[in-house]
Amino acid sequence: MIVYSATKAEFRADVVANRVADKVREAVYLMLGRRTADSEFASWQNSLLYMNNVLLDEEIPEETGVAIEYGIPTTSKRIDFLLTGQDEGGRDTMVIVELKQWSEVSASDLPDCVTTILGGGLQSVPHPSYQAYSYATLLRDFNEEVYSTDVTLAPCCYLHNCDSSAILKAPSFEHLTVDAPIFLRSDAAALAEFIRRHVKTGDRGALLYRIDQGRIRPSKQLAEHLVGLLQGNRSFVLIDEQKLVYERSLERVAKAIPEGRKKQVVIVEGGPGTGKSVVAVNLLVALVGERELNAQYVTNNSAPRAVYKETLAGETKKARIEALFSGSGSYIETAPNTFDCLVVDEAHRLAEKSGLYKNLGNNQIAEIVRAARSAIFFVDDRQQVTLRDIGDRESIAQIARGLGAETTSLELASQFRCNGSDAYLAWLDHVLQIESTAHTDLDGIDFDFRVCESPNELRDLIRVRNEGRNKSRLVAGYCWPWDSKKDSRAMDVVIPEHDFEMQWNFADHGGLWILQEESVEQIGCIHTCQGLELDYVGVILGPDLVVRDGEVVTDATERATYDSSVRGIKKMLKENPVEARAIADRIVKNTYRTLMSRGMRGCYVFSVDPETNEWLRAAVNRSFLDKKKVAPGVAGATEPEEAPSKSDAPLPFLTPAEAESSKRAVPFYDLAVAAGLFSEEQTASAEEWVELPGDFNFASDLFLTRVVGESMNRRVPNGSYCLFKARPAGTRQNRIVLVQHRDIADPEHGGRFTLKRYTSEVQVGEDGRPRKRVVLRPESDDPAFEPIVIEDEDDERFQVLAELVAVLH
Repeated sequence: MIVYSATKAEFRADVVANRVADKVREAVYLMLGRRTADSEFASWQNSLLYMNNVLLDEEIPEETGVAIEYGIPTTSKRIDFLLTGQDEGGRDTMVIVELKQWSEVSASDLPDCVTTILGGGLQSVPHPSYQAYSYATLLRDFNEEVYSTDVTLAPCCYLHNCDSSAILKAPSFEHLTVDAPIFLRSDAAALAEFIRRHVKTGDRGALLYRIDQGRIRPSKQLAEHLVGLLQGNRSFVLIDEQKLVYERSLERVAKAIPEGRKKQVVIVEGGPGTGKSVVAVNLLVALVGERELNAQYVTNNSAPRAVYKETLAGETKKARIEALFSGSGSYIETAPNTFDCLVVDEAHRLAEKSGLYKNLGNNQIAEIVRAARSAIFFVDDRQQVTLRDIGDRESIAQIARGLGAETTSLELASQFRCNGSDAYLAWLDHVLQIESTAHTDLDGIDFDFRVCESPNELRDLIRVRNEGRNKSRLVAGYCWPWDSKKDSRAMDVVIPEHDFEMQWNFADHGGLWILQEESVEQIGCIHTCQGLELDYVGVILGPDLVVRDGEVVTDATERATYDSSVRGIKKMLKENPVEARAIADRIVKNTYRTLMSRGMRGCYVFSVDPETNEWLRAAVNRSFLDKKKVAPGVAGATEPEEAPSKSDAPLPFLTPAEAESSKRAVPFYDLAVAAGLFSEEQTASAEEWVELPGDFNFASDLFLTRVVGESMNRRVPNGSYCLFKARPAGTRQNRIVLVQHRDIADPEHGGRFTLKRYTSEVQVGEDGRPRKRVVLRPESDDPAFEPIVIEDEDDERFQVLAELVAVLH
């Protein structure tokens, strides 16, 4: 977007009349709808005087085009100063000048960065030559007018208040300054010579207007470069259903591309470790690199963007792919259908408001859907970890349909993290009391989970695991202040009773903290590791989650004031305490669930609360189950010789009056669920009720019934009374479920039931469309039992009724 444009002569006249900064400020307000801060206005007044002095050179043509604060289309990037014309051979040329007010610069330990004073303190920032080069690369790779007409782009930077070149022109930055020369206070004549070399004839800004109207599409060179980045990279190989989701998503995008076609929105659900980010990055490469479409990878959290930019760039300059990655708040003012596709990773972290102060825009989901012909959202409702997170599956679908989009739902179910164990995640849900599951212990789960006696033991374990691969880190709940952000000598996570102190992740590392070799000596949080994975993760549980008398109790007010994820909770607690506590409870539990599922091979934990740490240690062994008085129903459990009578039920039956008054009454269905072939037709009735023990979280969708048969005797002994959760949400993969199949029986007779472990396999049908084939697997000591196969999950005769929560007797 052009904010201010003129010829050199007109610009100089505006400077002499002391009106150029006023003109820019007025244009910014009229065209961008924002007011200019006094500091920014002062910087224009200062820098533009210096540029006027450079343009006093009479050999720079009077008709040279001049632009100030040029907004690069489809981005939030703005170029400080531009000059346009033709070079000696008549070739269109644009000189890009990055202006800086800095007077002092020092070294930074980050690549391609320097340190200067910003916002009242020292901060690491990109080298100005890198900034200028990145703007040129952005135009060269994405603006069709630039790459198709062979426009020359000449980036440079001008630090008119700075005298020292020792750091800025150091040999370590030569790879930047050779492409984008740097000019200091004493280099005004050299900058004028640089401009004269590239602009021999003025064009009155004609090139600028052509570029501003240029079609935004990736160049062929960028496309080929991007495809090459993934070739041979094993981290991004698609496996099984990941490939299916990838192909189906591309199919939906293609459907939306022709002008006038209906918007397409794809919602991909998947838990931790199912490969959401792997598929997302592959889609980005396919869309931009193979199909040459205008697409971006989008997240709210900056850490995944930073890591994947670093991973993909490799030895090349990250500026080449910078524009492919964007924050979710970047589309507030984007015109409808500007992009062919936006690939939104970690979509559960989308928010209503954007900007530093969360006061811009209305709804990031709606803004993204409007901005693109198609959008692909990767979501996991159980990874919403702040009060601002609004990106659940239903909300995305509802907003998309409201904006006229056709929606498609896909699922990634297979687990590739936590040693591929869905059972570990189910156990986590049970232990954190997010929901009751059948996985009440770690038996048979090939995942290294340990509870440490001290934070020092935890740190030592992670240090050992980190040797060689640099893929193990410490993380913690955000319950300690970030003092080291302002004082590099201060310690943050301090646990005095264990003589333990460490710092939070360095602010300078930003989203790349998880990749830095020295970061094993710091502690990360949810904001620096969500969406990423490690070999081993060490988790410190803070006072925001404790266990009292076997019940997990959360308190979001124990979070540090630095943590913005629960900002506003105290006000909510005053206005609606019941709802606020429920929301805060979910956020705290989801946070620790997310932290404890970052590891591919193992998770080690320590709680600062002694009772909680001891309870977690007990949860790892069988004494935890004895305490709960719940028989696990796994291999080795005692099996009754015959099915027990109802009088042997493990829970007391209630009278009708007792059931009506009880707040923990769950129905008992008098159906003999067959743990074998589908049972004879039976009708489920809820004429009797039982009292749910205090060890279980009450939910209205729980019920009790009895299971007969030997096909699941390794988990559920014949005749056991079992607690079930009706209408289970989310993935069913590898869960033990109660299913019904309405074969040829009269529907009035109720149908047929069985209990099995659910697995699904994607197969391509004769019509070429994929469908899920369901296999219900027995877990029995008797090898005669065979799996039951349902050829099509969508078969209307087949229905998953409930998920096993616990075996009670």
